[in-house]
Amino acid sequence: MSDHIHSDGSGEEHDHGALGDAEYADFMELAAEEGFDLEDVEGAIEEAGHGPLPVLAVVGRPNVGKSTLVNRIIGRREAVVEDKPGVTRDRVTYEAEWSGRRFKVVDTGGWEQDVLGIDASVAAQAEYAIEAADAVVFVVDAKVGATDTDEAVVRLLRKAGKPVVLAANKVDGQSGEADAAYLWSLGLGEPHPVSALHGRGTGDMLDAVLEVLPDAPEQTFGTAVGGPRRIALIGRPNVGKSSLLNKVANEERVVVNELAGTTRDPVDELIELGGVTWKFVDTAGIRKRVHLQQGADYYASLRTAAAVEKAEVAVILIDASESISVQDQRIVTMAVEAGRAIVMAYNKWDTLDEERRYYLEREIETELGQVAWAPRVNVSARTGRHMEKLVPAIETALAGWETRVPTGRLNAFLGELVAAHPHPIRGGKQPRILFGTQAGTKPPRFVLFASGFIEAGYRRFIERRLREEFGFEGTPIHISVRVREKRGNKKK
Repeated sequence: MSDHIHSDGSGEEHDHGALGDAEYADFMELAAEEGFDLEDVEGAIEEAGHGPLPVLAVVGRPNVGKSTLVNRIIGRREAVVEDKPGVTRDRVTYEAEWSGRRFKVVDTGGWEQDVLGIDASVAAQAEYAIEAADAVVFVVDAKVGATDTDEAVVRLLRKAGKPVVLAANKVDGQSGEADAAYLWSLGLGEPHPVSALHGRGTGDMLDAVLEVLPDAPEQTFGTAVGGPRRIALIGRPNVGKSSLLNKVANEERVVVNELAGTTRDPVDELIELGGVTWKFVDTAGIRKRVHLQQGADYYASLRTAAAVEKAEVAVILIDASESISVQDQRIVTMAVEAGRAIVMAYNKWDTLDEERRYYLEREIETELGQVAWAPRVNVSARTGRHMEKLVPAIETALAGWETRVPTGRLNAFLGELVAAHPHPIRGGKQPRILFGTQAGTKPPRFVLFASGFIEAGYRRFIERRLREEFGFEGTPIHISVRVREKRGNKKK
C-alpha cells in the first residue's frame, strides 16, 4: 500500500504525496477556490507526504565537537554540549534540513569514558549509530590529528560499508587548513575543514553529505514482495526483551544475562509467528551497572534509536511489576516521534497481585495516556502467557499505520465536525478548517487548510475524532495546519 511514498524523489507520485493524479487535481481546484497560494499548497502536500527520512550519524571520539556540530546542522542549540562525560539527555535523534532536503541526525555526543575504557565506549557508540544510519559524518579534531581511537572508528566504518564524510573540526582559520590536510592519511577521502563552533566550512560539508545521503532510507519497510516486516523490541534494561524474543522463537536465540553489553553484533532474528515470517530487531544486551547508570542509559538510548529507525513496528516492553518510570516514558516518546506503529506489551503479568494490577491501570492512564491508541497485550516472557496475542496486535498496529482516508471522505468528515464543533472564538475571530487531505501513510500524515490559527487543543480534538471515525489503532498521527494568507508561518 502507498509504495510510491518511497519513491526516489522523482516523478509525479512523490509531488502528490499519497494522492492520485485525479484526486490531486480536484484538491488543487478546491484550494484555488478557497483563495490559497497553490505553490504553498503543493509544498505542504509534498512536505507532509514524505516517506521515512534518511538518517545521518555523527560519530567520533569524545571532545572533538560532535554535539556542537549537531547543533550547527539542526540550526538550534538542542544537543547537550558539556565537557562532563556521560551527560544524560532525553533524545539522540533530531530532524534537520539543508538545501531543501530533510533528514534525521543521530548524535553520539553523550559519552561515558569508563564503561569499558574510552576506546570501547567510542566503538560502542559508533557501532550503534552506524547501524541506524544511511550515511556518516566522522568528526576528527584537526588540531590533535588522527589518534588510535580514530583509527579504530575508521575500521568500524570500513566494515559497515556506509558512505562517510570526514569532518576535520576546530579549523578556525586559514592556518588550520594544513592540519586538516594531514587527515587524508585516514583513507576516507577528502577531509572537510570545519569549525563547528563558528560555523566555518559547515555548509560545504553539508553539501558533501547531501551528495552521499540517499533521498530515502534503503529500508523499504517490508513493501518488497515477500519481505518480512520488521519489529523492534524496545524497553529499558532488564524488562525481558531477550526472554521475550527467545520465547516467541521457541529456542534460545539470544543470550540472557546481567553483563553490560558494549560492542556486539546486532541480533536480527527471522521468526515465524502465526504462519508469517517476521524480522525481530533485538535491542537487549545493555545492562545497568550501579556506578555507571548514566553511560549505560545513554547506550540504551542509542541502541533503541538504531533499532527503531530500522523497524516498522515498535513493541514496547514495560515491566508491569514495577512503577512506570521516566525512562519508559522516554522510550515511548522516541517511538512516537519516529512515527512507528506501536504495540504496548506489559511483561511479568503472571507475577501481579490484584492490588498491583489496580495501581498499574491508574499509572497507564496517567503516565502513558499519549499512547492510549496503541494495542495492548499483557504477557509473560517467562511462562509464554498470552504470546499468541502478540501477532494480532502487531497486525492491527500495521494496518492502522498504513490506513489512508480518501480526500473526499475526509472533507465530508471535516465539514460535519466543524459544523457540529466549531473552533472557539479568539480575539473576535473564529478560525475555521476549510478542507484537508491525507498526504502520506506510515504513519498517517494530514494537512489541514484553515482560515486562521488552529489551537493545539482543537488539533488534539480533531485527532481524537479522526481515530473514532477511521480507526488508526496503533499508529501516531501527524497533523499539520496551513493558514490562508500566509500569516508569517510559511515554512522556512
